[in-house]
Amino acid sequence: MVANDAKLGQILVDGKGMTVYLFVADTGTTSTCYTTCANIWPPVLTDGAPQAGTGTNKSLLGTTTRTDGKVEVTCAGHPLYYFIKDKKPGDTTGQGINGFGGLWWVVSPTGAAITTK
Repeated sequence: MVANDAKLGQILVDGKGMTVYLFVADTGTTSTCYTTCANIWPPVLTDGAPQAGTGTNKSLLGTTTRTDGKVEVTCAGHPLYYFIKDKKPGDTTGQGINGFGGLWWVVSPTGAAITTK
């Protein structure tokens, strides 16, 4: 679903209002974030087809299978992640962090990176 952030505008969030991020080091739908990276940036996982919430274009949502066999949600082909330091709905503390070989950005409703810091 989509939430409004005072600084970033419309952002993609999960059904509980938690912000989701993309990792620029990922190649296409292939996740490159595992082990220590995935402990800090947990993947957004699903047991079935991702559900589009309010303001989300269902056709942009998809999945990719991780090397451990778990299924990760994608938006416009980008694997999606949470940030461990986001503690409540609407937190965007991971915005613009450079770590694990690339930048982490909040996702727009179109699936693009929001690169405002």
